[in-house]
Amino acid sequence: MYVEKETFEQIDFSKNRNKKGEYEACIFLNCDFSTSDISEFNFIDCEFKGCNLSMAKMNQAIFNNGRFMDCKMLGMPFESCDDLLLSISFYNCILNHSSFDGVNLKNTTFENSKLHDVDFTNADLYKSVFNNCDLQNATFVNANLQESIFKNSYNYVIDPEINRIRKASFDLPGALGLLAKYDIKIL
Repeated sequence: MYVEKETFEQIDFSKNRNKKGEYEACIFLNCDFSTSDISEFNFIDCEFKGCNLSMAKMNQAIFNNGRFMDCKMLGMPFESCDDLLLSISFYNCILNHSSFDGVNLKNTTFENSKLHDVDFTNADLYKSVFNNCDLQNATFVNANLQESIFKNSYNYVIDPEINRIRKASFDLPGALGLLAKYDIKIL
């Protein structure tokens, strides 16, 4: 099934299952995908606005140039997506308890988003931007953060010894999260 330039508004996909297929340049407004199975769906140049995608199954789903705005996305397993064409951005989203373990997120934008307890283990975040994001308890282990920007972001703890942070940009006071493992006090 191929759908192009269509707008879907206030549809509960958790009850009304869409058929697998390719959705190109589509807009999803205030739709509920929570706990639904969108495995092997292809979303190309699609926008998701005000949607709930929490706990959706997305094995081998493709998000190519996917934009998420004002979405609730709790417990999303992004590592199960097809990462060959994965390119996504997030604006004003809640991504708590989601996982990007081993995901290629080069040049990804996270803006005004809440990322509590998100797993970025082994993620490639080269040149990604975290602008005004709350990263409380987010896990960064063996992540590539080179040339990434953490502007006005806070509550993150990043160990420079186990992550690549060359030429990354951090502002104060958020940058104090780079020293957290040393259990020191900055006056």
